[in-house]
Amino acid sequence: MLKKNDNEFFGLDRFKPNDPARSYTLPSELYYDADVFEAEKESVFYKSWNFVCHSSQLEAPGSYTTVKVGDQNIAIVRGRDGEIRAFHNVCSHRAHQLLTGEGKTRMIVCPYHAWTYGLDGKLRSNSILDSVDGFASEEFCLKPVKVEIFLGFVWINLDLNAVALAEQSGTFGDDVRKYVDTPETLKFAGRLTFEIKANWKNVVENFQECYHCPPAHPALVELFDHGIYRTRNYGICSSHIAPAREDNSAYKFDASKQGNQLMYAAWYLWPNVTFNVFPGRRNLSFMHIMPTGPETTFEHWDFFLDEATPNEEEVAAMDYIKGILQPEDIGLVESVQRGLHSQAYSQGRLVIDKDMTSNSEHGIHHFQSMYYRAMTANRG
Repeated sequence: MLKKNDNEFFGLDRFKPNDPARSYTLPSELYYDADVFEAEKESVFYKSWNFVCHSSQLEAPGSYTTVKVGDQNIAIVRGRDGEIRAFHNVCSHRAHQLLTGEGKTRMIVCPYHAWTYGLDGKLRSNSILDSVDGFASEEFCLKPVKVEIFLGFVWINLDLNAVALAEQSGTFGDDVRKYVDTPETLKFAGRLTFEIKANWKNVVENFQECYHCPPAHPALVELFDHGIYRTRNYGICSSHIAPAREDNSAYKFDASKQGNQLMYAAWYLWPNVTFNVFPGRRNLSFMHIMPTGPETTFEHWDFFLDEATPNEEEVAAMDYIKGILQPEDIGLVESVQRGLHSQAYSQGRLVIDKDMTSNSEHGIHHFQSMYYRAMTANRG
């Protein structure tokens, strides 16, 4: 089993990060081993950009939200100067959690001993603290987390030296804008939440290929042209694009309506976020895949639309995702998770089509290669 201090990342001799056509999959132990999961927090999630929300959801000064990245609880707050900042959500006195959920506040006040911080994270002094010998309030300000606004959305990174997401992702932002104009002006229109009994990598890999779509998603392959569907890998991203079909059993949209999007477009962004554009009015949705344990995943699917209230087509699309598409995918990944424990299984062989057609699994290999590099980066 993998231990944090091992010099060699076990069981990967048949995985070939630079040769997808000859590569096996990652070993099954990586999908349920508790030591691997602990190592992932440090090597993947604490060094990567994590999705928070649309910047308009923190529009007013004092508005805040909280998120978990691995074991770390983070508070994201808009200051009176309009700047969005993020902090480790812990009091510098005795480590009590400061904020919960989301809301609006004038100051950040610890519920334990009422230590008070400004929206900029600076500790406010008072008569009690002034009486403490040698107390330096600047030593006990909230500890910052890196923030970036990208495509109008808020992202955080626990690594204060991280390269900007806009730079890391290359042409990704430009590619998204080809299918959804001015995402900065979209409005939050709803959230679906799913608890999945599967490892987070298992969930990402299911998104990264459409080889399974014809047998598993009959309505989805009516929604777009599976024969033209292509996956393209670049940088820390993958795109999944195909023309949409108006005549389908997933949901109805009016292809003749001016301004309606007539393509299905989706992207994966390292490590655990997918972007989705469905046919119809301007829209962009996020599937945020958050691990909660070696074999459990908590997933938000957030919708951002022209208006906060979905129209009839958008309600139908959301109902399709909630009632059909997600249950189909959850059934698949939970079955795979059970199968990964089989004594008869260790590694599979990736199906790589030399023409990179809709049945090829090169998207999975791209993800697994990024994972391999992240997990082996600091090993001797």
